[in-house]
Amino acid sequence: MKKEIIAYVIVIIVGLLIAQHMNVVVSGSMEPTLYKGDIVFIEKSNFFGINEFTPNEVEVGDIVVYNAEWFPNPVIHRVINKTDINGTIYFTIKGDHNSDSDPFLVPPSRITDKVVTIGNQPLIIPKIGYITIWLKGL
Repeated sequence: MKKEIIAYVIVIIVGLLIAQHMNVVVSGSMEPTLYKGDIVFIEKSNFFGINEFTPNEVEVGDIVVYNAEWFPNPVIHRVINKTDINGTIYFTIKGDHNSDSDPFLVPPSRITDKVVTIGNQPLIIPKIGYITIWLKGL
């Protein structure tokens, strides 16, 4: 009985850790790379004090999750330019499907996550995120 409880606790902890490294795509702005309802696997800039990646080192072509000034929820878009303005790095970010880049330059401090890729392809689970979208009413 004690071993079963320990096994259940381990499964729950592992599940929670994995869930913290997933994010649901809630719009079509990244099509055809990511579709609404896809779940993407992410690296976190600060996971309980562990830096899985450094936002300053994000490169053009990376897909990131950031806290946008212009939208109330985190945004998943691609970095299309990296600029140094008076010693401070800023990123131009854009959805693959959007004709224009996002309205503001993004400092590294706003980037929270980076999408995990294998080769040049993001690591995703297609369409499973629709459950979350439906539950949140998005």
